[in-house]
Formats: sequence, structure tokens, C-alpha cells
Amino acid sequence: MTRMTGGVAASMALLLAGCTGMAQTQSSGAQQSTASPMTFFITSAGSGKGADFGGLAGADKHCQTLAAAAGAGNHTWRAYLSTQGPGAVNARDRIGKGRWRNAKGVVVANNLEELHGTNNLGKQTSLTEKGEVVNGAGDSPNRHDILTGSQPNGTAFAGTEDRTCGNYTKSGVGNVMLGHHDRTGTNPNPVANVSWNSSHPSAGCSIEDLAKTGSAGYLYCFAAD
Repeated sequence: MTRMTGGVAASMALLLAGCTGMAQTQSSGAQQSTASPMTFFITSAGSGKGADFGGLAGADKHCQTLAAAAGAGNHTWRAYLSTQGPGAVNARDRIGKGRWRNAKGVVVANNLEELHGTNNLGKQTSLTEKGEVVNGAGDSPNRHDILTGSQPNGTAFAGTEDRTCGNYTKSGVGNVMLGHHDRTGTNPNPVANVSWNSSHPSAGCSIEDLAKTGSAGYLYCFAAD
């Protein structure tokens, strides 16, 4: 048997430690490279109860849960929704400042001003958390109506006319403002028709009523951090 001297043994130990460290670094680098770039998505599923998410907190949880399943749970996710009544909340005030990227890493807006101005939102960029295109006008079934409860500038509606399905607690009578994720449709108002966040109210709050104009009760979700 060949015996190692103390110097050779020490050198071998250092070499092995170096190889182990390199392997750990490469493994860490691989994990970082596979982290999702996503900071914006459309939910791939609704609440199952129409516009009823159990309120704003429930809608946020829905976004967080879907994001986590897609490997992006390290962000704080918020649903792009405004509320009405005392203490009304503006959707634009709760989603951070940007920049926002879809599941493919494509930038859809750099900041709030761009998001509510000339943005890069559309059918091919407003993807689900799975990186999938959502059906739009002309597809069957049409699912281009996304719940927002918001005015074009991302603020809440004043007055008593329901535009949030009771702040997202109703699955029957009521209405919620919708936006066209594909920036097209049959709305006779050409400006509203191409609006991603404020095209027209729903026919009601139930799954069936949302579907009448092309909605599956999906939400826009943004990383707020």
C-alpha cells in the first residue's frame, strides 16, 4: 500500500474541498438561472364563484397561490383591483412601481405611468402564470374580459353604482368593470374597446353572467415588491 505524506494528503484535501465548492457554486448558479422572471400575469383560473373572491385579500391570495405554483412565490403579489365605498382603494396604488415582466421575461410596462399610458399589454404579452396565451375575441370560448373594478387611470369609481361586485364578495346580482386583455372586441366605444383595464361592466357577478360578455373571472396580478 502506498502511504501519503502529510503534504500530499493536505494538498488532496484542498483539491477536494475546491471541487466541492465549485459544485455548490454551479448548483446555486443553476437555481438562480431557473428563477422565474415573472412580475405580471393573468390568472389561469378564476375563483370558481364568479366575481366573489372573498374580498380584496382573497383576490391577492389567489394571485399569490398561482404565482407560487409557477415558481414566483418569492414576490408579494397583488390583484389589480379597485374597491368602492368608505376607504376605497385604487388598483394602481397597490401594485408597486414596476418594472413588470410576463412569464417569458418580456417587459409589459416599466412604471405606473407607462402601464396606464402606452404599454406593451396585449394578447401575446398578457400571459398567464404558466406562460400561456389567454383566449380573446374570436376564440372559443372568449375569455378576454379581465376583472379590474377600475377606471382607465387605475382609480376607483365614485358613487353608488356597483362596479366591483360588492368589492369582490358577490356571485349573483351586481356588476364589475372589465378590461380587454387582447385590446379588441365589439364595444361600440372605440376608446373603451381597446382598454386593458376599463372597457365595460359585466352583465352580473355569477360565472354565467361573466361569461356572457367573455369573462372567466380572471384577474391581472402584479408583483408589488
